[in-house]
Amino acid sequence: MIHTHSGETISFTINYKKRKSMGIYIDVYGNVEVQAPKGTPVECVLQLLEEKWGWIQQKSKEMKDRMLGPKEKVYDHGENFLYLGNAYPIQISQDINIEQDHVVFEGDKLHIYVKQLEDEKIKQALKRFYYQQCKALVEKSIQSYQSNFKIKPRSIRISDNNSTWGTCDSKLQLTFNWKLAMAPLKVIDYVVVHEMCHMVHLNHDRSFWRLVGKIIPDYKELEHWLALSSWKMTV
Repeated sequence: MIHTHSGETISFTINYKKRKSMGIYIDVYGNVEVQAPKGTPVECVLQLLEEKWGWIQQKSKEMKDRMLGPKEKVYDHGENFLYLGNAYPIQISQDINIEQDHVVFEGDKLHIYVKQLEDEKIKQALKRFYYQQCKALVEKSIQSYQSNFKIKPRSIRISDNNSTWGTCDSKLQLTFNWKLAMAPLKVIDYVVVHEMCHMVHLNHDRSFWRLVGKIIPDYKELEHWLALSSWKMTV
């Protein structure tokens, strides 16, 4: 079926099921499905679509963009980079007198100061910024949640291992991916707590997940954010 609202048209399907309320689901291809209780009038489905129209448009675009994969970054004024879950434009300034290339977050942009206006220099300044921010954010999160644990991590390390967001080994050494600095604070907290829980339970058994859920009740939503957004976390 198709429906037009506010000058825009979307296609959708209705799946009638044994349930008490309606829900809208968007798959990885951006297709929209409305699940509704049996006997629900189409007019009610259309009303729900219009109420959620902005959200549907946004999520459909996100899914389609995800399928296309990350766009190659351009290291020039106005290019957006994620920081703490939000996209901020970069502003680049050349200053041959600075000791080291660096990035300053100014609330509405990422201001990059470099000695030479070269893409690789700008990229490395950004990575260094994310490394530093990730370490500070992770350490602060560990301090906040330490009261939930009787044992403490022996060391904390930031790495560029793209295969995982965090690890905890048998020596209680915690390692975190520098790209976590691009995620919202709640997501960072979840990853930190996840790895701290491994200090108690090294595997992912029921006891492990019970402990995670006790500390971060909405952890599944935060995992979902990572699953949907990790492709955008690039430099």
